[in-house]
Order: sequence, then C-alpha cells, then structure tokens
Amino acid sequence: MHTTLLGDSLETSALGFGGMALTHVYGGTDDAAALSVLNAAVDAGITFIDTADVYGEPPAGVDGPAGTNERLVARLLADRRDEVTLATKFGITGRIAVGTESDAKRSRGDADYVRQACDASLARLETDVIDLWYMHRRDPDVPMEETVGAMAEMVTAGKVRHLGLSEVTAAELIAAQAIHPIAAVQSEWSLWSRDVEAHVVPTCAELGVGFVPYSPLGRGFLTGTLTREQIAADIRGKTSRIGDNWDANQKALDVVAEVARRFEATNAQIALAWLYAAGRRAGLPVVPIPGTRSVSRISENAAAVDLVLDDPAVAVLDTVADLVQGNRNIVADPTWISSGRE
Repeated sequence: MHTTLLGDSLETSALGFGGMALTHVYGGTDDAAALSVLNAAVDAGITFIDTADVYGEPPAGVDGPAGTNERLVARLLADRRDEVTLATKFGITGRIAVGTESDAKRSRGDADYVRQACDASLARLETDVIDLWYMHRRDPDVPMEETVGAMAEMVTAGKVRHLGLSEVTAAELIAAQAIHPIAAVQSEWSLWSRDVEAHVVPTCAELGVGFVPYSPLGRGFLTGTLTREQIAADIRGKTSRIGDNWDANQKALDVVAEVARRFEATNAQIALAWLYAAGRRAGLPVVPIPGTRSVSRISENAAAVDLVLDDPAVAVLDTVADLVQGNRNIVADPTWISSGRE
C-alpha cells in the first residue's frame, strides 16, 4: 500500500477505511465480523481508519452520540495501535433526524462541548491520542474561532495530533486555517457527488489541505452490486438518489460498468481510480475512505490505488454526474452539507 501526505505533514495510507459501514445505518452486523473486516484492512495496508463519536446505535437511555463504533475500533487498537492512523470526529449530537426545534441541536461546537467530546472519544477508543480529529459538522450558532480554538487546545494538550473539518464551505475552511493548520477536509466526493469541486476542493489545493472523500462509492450504488431489497432495509432506501431514483440512475451506473469492462476492473476500482485522477487534476492529495462489511472487498478496493485511468476513461466518467437524478443530502435541511451553505 502506498502512502499519501495530507496537510500539516500528516502521512496516511493512500486508501482509508470508513467505519460507518460497520454500523446499523447499513443494516445489522455483529462485532466479531466487523472486527475481522477491520483487521483485514490493516493487514492489507489500509491503516487509515475513520470513525466518529456518533457512529453506531445509541445504547438504551443514552441522549447523545452513540460511541459504539469507537468502542469497536478500540478493540482493533488494543492489539494494533502502532499500525493505525486513527481519525475520529465530534460535533453531531446524535439528533440528525430531529426537526427544527431550537432545544434539540443537531450539532454543537461550543468550547466546553469540544473539550468534553475529545475526552469522551479518547475514553471510548482506549487510547491517549487521536491522530486526526475532525469537526464533523459546523455549529451555526458558534463562531469558527471558538470551535477550532478549542480543538487547537487539544493539540497543545497532546490529546490530538492533527485537526480536520468535515462538510465545511471554502470560507469556513479559510477561517479555520487562520486559527490552526488543517490537515484534511472530509466531504462526500465521488463520480456522482461533485459539488465540492466548485469551491472547497480549489481552496484545499490553495491552502495545502488534503481531501478525504467519504462515500466514494456512492454508498455502494456505484459498485453495481446492490439490490433493491438491500437498500429498502436501511437508510439508502430513504435517499432521493438511491431510494427514489433507483431506476433513473441505472444510466449513470451503466457508464461506470462500461469503463470497468474496458479495464477489466470492478466498478468500485474504477470509481476510486477516478477520485485519484480527480485529485491529481485539482492538485491536491486525495485519500478515499470506502467502507465495507466484506473481507473480500478489502483487497478489491486496495487494488484501485495502482489503477491509472487514461484520459478518455476520465472524460467518459466525468459525464456520470450529469446523468444523476436526486441530490446527495440524506436529510431535508439543505444546510446540512457544505453546498447548502455556499
């Protein structure tokens, strides 16, 4: 596995692993199977492991972030901490599906919450330092200076090594970078989610900030391996792109499949290879973090690191986004993703 240098001199494996895949959001799984997938990832050199305090199913009676995915990752770290570049996030309160009630905030970024969230994640992960710590979502009621300032305190305290931001606008990134070096921005970026290319990606390139695309395989849709039955049982069946526009978006999938046939590769490998090509075109380091529940998919995804697409293939794949019906937001609030605030 190759390595990539993100911003602030943070070196990671060229491909990461998205821990959200190992949660109830995409259907049930058991800890033993999930842990075997995590170990397979590290065995394959995919040592950049991404989680968040909100990932997982909240325990009964718990009001706030679930933390169960962090506890799962802690079991991996118990034996392999020195091999792993650990990324986690804070800021989503666990109330994503809540309406607009003012007393039920979806995100928090006040300094006291930032400090508490860091200590809580360290305890669940059973480690003394987080390699890359992201603000998961911006709190619109708190100045960026307060949130990132408190995050910087955690670096000074030795609890965090590098800072990151998730789903931020270009302006928010610029404001944060003025307070403390930002190693990476994590947002959705893929063949069918390219809104970040308008402002966020160019700003990352200008500031020397790396980019970590989440859902690089379109929540599995772009792989061509999903069935209607699968998506009906989890969150994907409720999205406009996969649930409402399953039939319409098969046209986009056909384009990916055709390129995959030409390269004798899988759809997933083509989608990941396109992201690496897009990163080179934009002039910034890109480390996608696909997730999976299958050990066999680990080696498949890892092979994409060495797959270089030619210019005609990239040009064809660039047309995919224009064929897509539905938007990428998984909630009704347009400001939940960066493009809704730009």
